[in-house]
Amino acid sequence: MSYPQTASHADQPQALWHPYTQMHAMPAPVEVVGGVGPRMTLSDGETLLDATCSWWCMIHGYGHPRLVSAIQQQAAQLCHVMLGGIRHQPAVALAEALVRITPEGLNHVFFSDSGSVGMEVAMKMAVQYQQQRQDRDDTRGRTRMLSLMKAYHGDTAGCMAVCDPEEGMHSLFADFLPRHHFAPAPTAGFTAPYEEVLGDIAALRRELETHDDIAALLMEPLLQAAGGLNMYSPHYLKAARDLCDEFGVVLIFDEVATGFGRTGKLFACEHADVTPDIMVLSKGLTGGYLGHAATLAQSHIFHAFDGKDANTAFMHGPTFMGNPLACRVALESLKVFEEDDYLGKIASLNQVLREELADFSHPAIGDIRVLGATAVIEVHDAASLEGAQAHARQQGVWLRPFGRWLYTMPAYITSHDDLRKITHAMKSHFTDNL
Repeated sequence: MSYPQTASHADQPQALWHPYTQMHAMPAPVEVVGGVGPRMTLSDGETLLDATCSWWCMIHGYGHPRLVSAIQQQAAQLCHVMLGGIRHQPAVALAEALVRITPEGLNHVFFSDSGSVGMEVAMKMAVQYQQQRQDRDDTRGRTRMLSLMKAYHGDTAGCMAVCDPEEGMHSLFADFLPRHHFAPAPTAGFTAPYEEVLGDIAALRRELETHDDIAALLMEPLLQAAGGLNMYSPHYLKAARDLCDEFGVVLIFDEVATGFGRTGKLFACEHADVTPDIMVLSKGLTGGYLGHAATLAQSHIFHAFDGKDANTAFMHGPTFMGNPLACRVALESLKVFEEDDYLGKIASLNQVLREELADFSHPAIGDIRVLGATAVIEVHDAASLEGAQAHARQQGVWLRPFGRWLYTMPAYITSHDDLRKITHAMKSHFTDNL
């Protein structure tokens, strides 16, 4: 397939508006025309090893034949149909598959078309649940969320309001957004003993004791991704579950980034053996091949929407929810994940990341963290990462640092040699340039 030729970046009108980018100062964007495995193919024939998994979703890499074939086959049958009063087999099968693989009790699946919308669904679901639940009489006025500092849950308006209000990227909209509550970000690391987590737990309890309008607690379990890749203790998740039960608060896990193996378990909450009331999935759900999301709920949430009054129904319905193409490729993605032992692959990648980064140090570096198929180098000053992307590209690697964090979340099919190429590109930025 051929595409119209474009003018040079300096000469062409800026019809395409890129995300998170100051357009007038943007260097010429990388033009991708294809990809195979963990590599993107550029218009000039250059290939780049994608260390970011295309914002953490392309877990099978590019051009996976089984996923491409699944989309093609489904496109020949049914590309889209509304779910309002209609069902189709890919949506039914995917809902059943997600109930099977997620923690026990998450028995009901509501589809949407992106992680941000999936979180909006979860928050809306939690607020309406609190107004309609029959087991407590102190929940009618609960309309606020409790989130964590360093949180990132998406860029839609509702999600912006529960992202970190101080260091997050949405401070410009502070007067536009509803006001919610925030607990301090957990400070005890993933392997910290229980005694070191008690301070974090006490801070969370104080927020729940102080505010009686909290409908739900939102958490990215164990790995706060876009907020700085903060990795924290499973003990905190267990405590959060107990506290939510004590205070009658809905526990929502945002597993958009952490789900489908990123932390070493299929879902991050499995490290703590905790089931949330509501869980949100996206990114790796379809292997990154199409936008889709799922918000799963336990039965006590689902049945709070029963009733003869139409107003008690859950009044939400994204146009493209349960899209057949997305459902079909998600089903194939799950099959590949299970049949090709991706959890084993992730454990192997984790070992390489630890071997390559465990003993590395540099004065500019504040911390190095590894969890599952995720590694991050955190620097003291963001200026230390200037030029890191260009340096990596010279070595055939695509890295996209942000703030004070240089990270990799590679595709799970990345070979050990390629992963070492990624870690070398990360480390050599410091040894060669600083």
